[in-house]
Amino acid sequence: MKIGTKSILFGAHQFMIHPWFVAAAWWKLYGFPWDPRLWVAFFVHDFGYWGSPNMDGPEGEEHVRLGATVMGSLFDPSRPFFMRRWYTRLIGSVCNKLWGDGQRYNEAPDQALFTWYCFCFYHSRFIAKRYNTSVSMLCYADKLAIALTPWWLYIPMTTLSGEIREYMALADTRTAAGEPKYASMNVYSSEKRQWYANVQEYLRQWVEEHKGGKEDTWTLASMSSKPQSDANLSSGGL
Repeated sequence: MKIGTKSILFGAHQFMIHPWFVAAAWWKLYGFPWDPRLWVAFFVHDFGYWGSPNMDGPEGEEHVRLGATVMGSLFDPSRPFFMRRWYTRLIGSVCNKLWGDGQRYNEAPDQALFTWYCFCFYHSRFIAKRYNTSVSMLCYADKLAIALTPWWLYIPMTTLSGEIREYMALADTRTAAGEPKYASMNVYSSEKRQWYANVQEYLRQWVEEHKGGKEDTWTLASMSSKPQSDANLSSGGL
């Protein structure tokens, strides 16, 4: 079983646990998430990890695409996604009538047109860096969710899935093979609880510093994958 699948089934991105912490983080940052489209995003945004051989390598970084495609297919009625059917256009139209078109969820100064695809796609700091744009509001809730997840839940789950070894290795500045992805965070510890406490504190500070849409100078551009063209990311969505 691939590590990404294990993460969804019983690891850090467990499909019935992680979304609730994202919802709690959203509530803490922006108020209670009454819009049902937000709840769909909370639950589907990490589904792309399914079948991934890594969490933060080239394949793992691409996990944002599946959830973004689902969100765009359901709630961006005019967008040409794979599920473009009359009922998906109807769902999007009805939701827009009842809860608005989502523009109030657009805090990014460089994203003039809000789309649910981009809302989910840019929940990754590294993906946003790759495309030279801002993260979505979902990113702040997703990162704060880690800070809200207690160690006694997170560490056993990630140890069981095995992903904690990858996360800790990517934070280890002693790694010989180039600069680790998370080295700039300065969170490394050989002890799991201390490492996780460091990660939580870093993410609390990162969210507090950037949640208003401030340019992210803390996150290094990922070198695990290069920018690629994407027909679903129109200039309007960026």
